[in-house]
Order: sequence, then C-alpha cells, then structure tokens
Amino acid sequence: MANAKDDDVVVIKKYANRRLYNTRSSSYITLDHLAKMTREGVDYKVLDAKSGNDITHQILTQIIMDEEANGEHMLPVNFLRELICMYGNSMQSLVPHYLEASMENFRSNQSKLAKAFEDSLGNNPLAKLAEQNMAMFKVAASSFMPGSEPAGASESEAKPDNGISSLREQMEEMQKRLDELGK
Repeated sequence: MANAKDDDVVVIKKYANRRLYNTRSSSYITLDHLAKMTREGVDYKVLDAKSGNDITHQILTQIIMDEEANGEHMLPVNFLRELICMYGNSMQSLVPHYLEASMENFRSNQSKLAKAFEDSLGNNPLAKLAEQNMAMFKVAASSFMPGSEPAGASESEAKPDNGISSLREQMEEMQKRLDELGK
C-alpha cells in the first residue's frame, strides 16, 4: 500500500461531527468500512476536513482499538505493555521499522510455508483433499492478512475448477456469517 500512486489513494475526509466521507464513492462511511477497505488492500488516507491534516494513523489506531474492544484480541497484554514502555525510550525510533520488518517476515514465511505445502501435494495420494484444504486455508488467511494475495492463487485459478471455487464461496459465506455474529 505504501508504494501506491497518489491517484490510487482514496481520500477520506473526517468531519467535526465524527462522520467519515469517502470522496471517491461520494458517500459517508464508518470505521467498519475502513477496516474492510484495509483488509481488501485499498490504499486510503484520512484527512481532517477542517485543517486538512493527515489523521490516517489515528484512525487506524482507532480501528485496532475497536477490534480489540470487540473481543478480537490479537495484541497480547505483555506486548502492549512493552510497546507503551518504548514511548520516550531512546529506541523508540527503531520500533516502527522493526515491527514493519517483522510483519514482512511473517507474511513471507506464511507464503513459503504455503508454497512448501503445495509442492509436497504432488507426491501424496490424498493430494486432491489436501489441495481443497489448502484453498480454504488461503481464503481464510487472505481475509486476515490485508493486501496479501496467497502465492499461486492465480495459478490455481487457471487450473480446472475441481470444486475449489465452490469451497471459496462457502468460506466467504462462512466469513460473512461470522462477521455478522461478531457485531
């Protein structure tokens, strides 16, 4: 998302009444919409409508706080404590770079694991079943990792269907139901 052209960046304006306005779709949206856009890999920036200041960081932090408050705990308490301790510390400037590199390594390792698993399928008599499970894993993983297109997704789409698209649709429907239950 960081390398997107300015034309690709959706501008969201935040008004004093706390309403968010998507300038591309000319509609008011919510933080839930922004969270969904983030998961889908849409690059956006949020500007204060009055001052024009970029407040994207604060809005993203608010989305995380809302997710954590709604029971979607991803950040362990000890991690949060350590993070708070880093504010004002001489190492504070290194933390953002370290966290970004750690997340990139996590995604890379996730892709490598998926690739290794796919490569091992060819020698397994249960390869078709494993391939279907892998397709479901990719769909689930992509819903939790915004902007990540699982390795080989375009290749698998070029192969004969084998019921994978049906499984994807089922996984998407299950995700929608889970999202609705979480509200």
